[in-house]
Amino acid sequence: MRRRKAAVAAGCCLAFLLGTLLNVLFIPGSEHPPPRDGAPPSPPGAPLFPPEDEGGGRAALERQIRERYEEVLRYRRHRAAGRRPLRPRERRLMDLAPPPRTSAEQPRGRAAGQPRDGAPAELSLEPPLLGCRDIRDVSGVQYLGSGYTKAVYKAVLNRTLAVALKAVDFGGHDIADCVRRFSDLGECYRLAAYKIVKEMILLQWLRHDNVLQLYGYCYQDSNDIPNTLTTITELGSPLEMIQLLQTSWEDRFRICLSLVRLLHYLAHSPLGSVTLLDFRPRQFVIVNGELKVTDLDDASIEESSCSSNSDCFMEFPARNFTLPCSVEGRCQNMNEKRNLYNAYRFFFTYLLPHSAPSSLRPLLDKIVNATGELQWGIDETAAQLERVLNLYKSGEYLQNTTRIPKAEYRRVPEASIADENYRCWPSYHHKGCLLSVFDVNEAIEICDSYSQCKAFVLTNQTTWTGRQLVFFKMASNHIVPDPGKITYVKVTD
Repeated sequence: MRRRKAAVAAGCCLAFLLGTLLNVLFIPGSEHPPPRDGAPPSPPGAPLFPPEDEGGGRAALERQIRERYEEVLRYRRHRAAGRRPLRPRERRLMDLAPPPRTSAEQPRGRAAGQPRDGAPAELSLEPPLLGCRDIRDVSGVQYLGSGYTKAVYKAVLNRTLAVALKAVDFGGHDIADCVRRFSDLGECYRLAAYKIVKEMILLQWLRHDNVLQLYGYCYQDSNDIPNTLTTITELGSPLEMIQLLQTSWEDRFRICLSLVRLLHYLAHSPLGSVTLLDFRPRQFVIVNGELKVTDLDDASIEESSCSSNSDCFMEFPARNFTLPCSVEGRCQNMNEKRNLYNAYRFFFTYLLPHSAPSSLRPLLDKIVNATGELQWGIDETAAQLERVLNLYKSGEYLQNTTRIPKAEYRRVPEASIADENYRCWPSYHHKGCLLSVFDVNEAIEICDSYSQCKAFVLTNQTTWTGRQLVFFKMASNHIVPDPGKITYVKVTD
């Protein structure tokens, strides 16, 4: 009897796991939400929620779908000139297009983006590297998180390539709010899916080292929803600001430099000046130490129109700015300045100055203050950060420092010191003091500044700037042979 119960329980667990996996593989699912507390179950075919207004509500949903569809068309038109012909078997993202209106619904003027014959305009992307066949046999599926619109999963393709899968989140705010208002899951899905289509087009347009790569996409019928869409992108690590604050200044500077290079590109992109309307650390990931933007569904290339300077008002939690209105009736550089101030308040003020080399701090403070006051544009900010990088990589930042050793050191080639570690902050090693140096003289200067440092080991590893990693030690009692490394032992204090 116990074996039978155990077998039944095991079968239920297995069925649950298989169901969960299939739900992930064919993201998104289309399960109806459970009935609200105290409400009787709805009969088959009944609407999920009573509509707010049968006429006005449906018209409002249709208007929102049409507006989002036309926004996608505007971004797509930039690619129209170099569009390739469709292959016969290639399905089209335009399958998500709103159906043509009936003669009673059709307004007198043709809607923007709607072809004259009523057929949907072409929105196909370039040939994807990966598609539906590649995500049918995935492993290591993990839920990473979700926002208002999308859910993100990690998956491993062919047991080798780790990717991120993005799809509309049926439990997310956008779908839930839309269904509550309009009681039409299919049309609410269509409305949300346009944000993913827009993001895909932008990911293909904005090719840059600090923009996440789009690997492909898959859309297929799933349950009651046709053409459910899943994108396949490069996988990054979430940006954890608390952890980032505990890393070395060199790595934190790299994050800020990556961000500035991205914003410089967005200010001069093929689409014009692009602003990230939802600019938060969670919109970025880290890939091999580089910061990359991952969410572009809330990006915009629209520059604010104005008739006077008062129309060019930017409001932030701590500061407000008024930009000049140009003679063309556009707020000057508003997209660029919005990005730059958000970079200041979310990144620069926390990551740039703290624990930086003392000789670089005046320049870093100047950069932080200038961006915080919007005194500079992105061109000047990028130039100043590149200047910091050159000073740091070349060792020029050490020229004005006093470098007279306080102690003498004995050089021991092809050797290192086992154990004898002490902790310092910030360090590349959580159980020891591992720092980067420009040369041996800087390593001696660092060792002299720590009272517990009695020796150091030059490793054969370098950082992203080419600087050498050095282990600082509290004793030299266990010197061991180690090819490629050099040990310096303090002989006098």
